Amino acid sequence: MAARKALLMAEPRIDWEEWTTRATEWLSDYIRIDTVNPPGNEMRACDWLGRILDAEGIPYTVYKSAPERGNLVARIEGTGTRGKGLILLNHTDVVPFERDHWTVEPLGGEISEGYIWGRGAQDMKGMGIMELVVFLLHHRLGLPLTRDLVFMAVADEEAGSEFGVEYLDAAHPELLDCEYVINEGGGGSTEVLGVQRNTFNIGVAEKGPLWLTLRAHGRPGHGSVPHDDNAADRLVRALQRIQDWQRPLQPAPEVREYFRQLWQAGILDKEPTDEVLADFAKENPRLRSVQMNSISLTTLTAGVKHNVIPAQAEATLDIRLVPGYDPDQFIREITDVIADDRVDVEPVFASSSPASTVGTELYEVMKREAKRAVEDAVVVPGVGTGFTDSRIFRRRGIEAYGFVPTLTGPQDQGRVHGNDERISIENLRLGMQILFHTVRGICD
Repeated sequence: MAARKALLMAEPRIDWEEWTTRATEWLSDYIRIDTVNPPGNEMRACDWLGRILDAEGIPYTVYKSAPERGNLVARIEGTGTRGKGLILLNHTDVVPFERDHWTVEPLGGEISEGYIWGRGAQDMKGMGIMELVVFLLHHRLGLPLTRDLVFMAVADEEAGSEFGVEYLDAAHPELLDCEYVINEGGGGSTEVLGVQRNTFNIGVAEKGPLWLTLRAHGRPGHGSVPHDDNAADRLVRALQRIQDWQRPLQPAPEVREYFRQLWQAGILDKEPTDEVLADFAKENPRLRSVQMNSISLTTLTAGVKHNVIPAQAEATLDIRLVPGYDPDQFIREITDVIADDRVDVEPVFASSSPASTVGTELYEVMKREAKRAVEDAVVVPGVGTGFTDSRIFRRRGIEAYGFVPTLTGPQDQGRVHGNDERISIENLRLGMQILFHTVRGICD
């Protein structure tokens, strides 16, 4: 305790009001930079971030993975006495949007009603600005570092990372050599399972993406003469078998631990037995998804004309596997379910990674700083239903955590990848403060 007080007294005072104003303006500007993926054009973000780093006198390097696709890396060297570096990871691309369903300009960066609005405000340009401010503060104030502190802004996360971290992993693997990563994949909320309670979720694992294309083959012909070898009919039958496929719940150890800690905190009124977890799965689509191998039909394509029976029909499936599940095993299983050798099953993208460890030094620091900032908060490990760039680090054996230290209410949690995405200025400030003290705790 005495050492903690001495540390706090030794740190310089920070005008968080001033930095919040600056971060709000930067995020508004950043949202206006069009990095919708596809096509990405993340070099625009690298140029914008680079101008800020130039103004601070911080050197950086942009690693170009393709025309207009870039990844920016900046490093403040530490003494190394406490181990390898900490990477503050964020991605610069954002998902597309449907303008007609927004009440504000999606790339307008509007500041109103205490919020910054626009695509990427939560996913994940907002976190990128928090990490940038924390990085700049360490440089500007000359704060001591016992390990390297790295700011890494990468491309293409929303489309599988081929031009982002996957590219860096293959072409510049030395950049990924570190001890810890803080990334997206976890966050805070003011309500959990209908209970009003401030809760921070530290992402320690995530479901593995498996994207498949089903391609059915048949005999073309005139629509006026139906026959039994219609590719579209064949595909529909295959999809119906998949729809009818009853897959078991398979909650990972990390999922069980999440529910166990919620129970200990009094948020759950029942011990999370298998029966209770099954009841959650029946009532809540997200809690069902996190416990099982999920399948979403995302596209259907067939035919060239109203009166022509197609020779080929295609469908795409977005499958998310529970942590540690072998993608090849699942492909064999779904092929057996389809039971039709004239329906090809083509893997498009697959990734799987182990979980990060609960109870590392960084995990404990994140937990401590979240509770110090919000005294009544519960801090629990979590498993994401979506995938992040953390998976590339985890498969290297590096501890990567999802930790976006903000507290969003139910009214904002459905906006990621949705309409009217936004982040409150208050959350921007809270996130910067918790993240700053987390970095001090692990790097000082």
